[in-house]
Amino acid sequence: MNTGAKIFVAGHRGMVGSALVRRLGAGGYTNVITRTRAELDLADQRATEAFFAAERPDYVFLAAARVGGIQANNTHRGEFLYQNLIIELNVIHAAMLAGVERLLFLGSSCIYPRDSQQPIAEDYLLTGPLEATNEPYAIAKIAGVKMCDAYNSQYGTKYLSAMPTNLYGPNDSYDLNNSHVLPALLRKAHEAKQSGAEELVIWGSGRPLREFLYVDDLADALVFLMEKQVSSGLFNVGTGEDISIRDLAQVIMEVLGFEGRIVYDASKPDGTPRKLLDVSRLRRLGWTASTSLRDGIALTYRDFLAGPDR
Repeated sequence: MNTGAKIFVAGHRGMVGSALVRRLGAGGYTNVITRTRAELDLADQRATEAFFAAERPDYVFLAAARVGGIQANNTHRGEFLYQNLIIELNVIHAAMLAGVERLLFLGSSCIYPRDSQQPIAEDYLLTGPLEATNEPYAIAKIAGVKMCDAYNSQYGTKYLSAMPTNLYGPNDSYDLNNSHVLPALLRKAHEAKQSGAEELVIWGSGRPLREFLYVDDLADALVFLMEKQVSSGLFNVGTGEDISIRDLAQVIMEVLGFEGRIVYDASKPDGTPRKLLDVSRLRRLGWTASTSLRDGIALTYRDFLAGPDR
């Protein structure tokens, strides 16, 4: 990927897309193109195809998606399936029609079976039932992976897929009902500290194990894959280490300086018991994450405090 190449980042206002724009800018890439939803609705097939026909980017990072935590996924099941399917179908197909040779599709580690062997290797895809709470979203992302593979086979494109673990970082959503676990806990701990509360309530038992990746590390991995000229396949992106939700809450409390006690809301679901990615395929290429969980949480808290509603 040369620094003068035309690069389209789909979803540049989201957490991943904005991190990609930062990483590309830091890497000296001078021809990054973006569009807001008002300028280009990727759910509109004709508009998407017209955009690609006019711009003809050399590289595409497909980071546009409808995302959310357990409650959002489980409540808006139809929306998560439809909106993610239609975005990826339109973008991947329009890219092929416009002669875009290189595209990176961004998925999610929830595509793997709920009770998968740990750590989860890329080869475990479609070997068992999915986690019920986010099955529609996972099915949409699996379709995107398979679409890239199918287009490579039929049309000679060089499209690959990256499956990140649980992400956090600048530009995340801190909504208590629809966000992922880390930003939700961060906001809860902040509000508990501000109000002088003595408790931090977390959903479920606190026992599930999760892996967390700072979003700027993900962006670095995605650019790394493109720069390495990787032309196909599925790549897990993570740290290779996990932590219980209980211990995660403790780290967040320490970073924020909140000294209350943890209380568990057993009426809320735990989700998948454990989800740790096997990241050896990416490591063999020469990439590893560089941001520690504690440092990443501190950077994320700084972003939270700078938010317009704080």
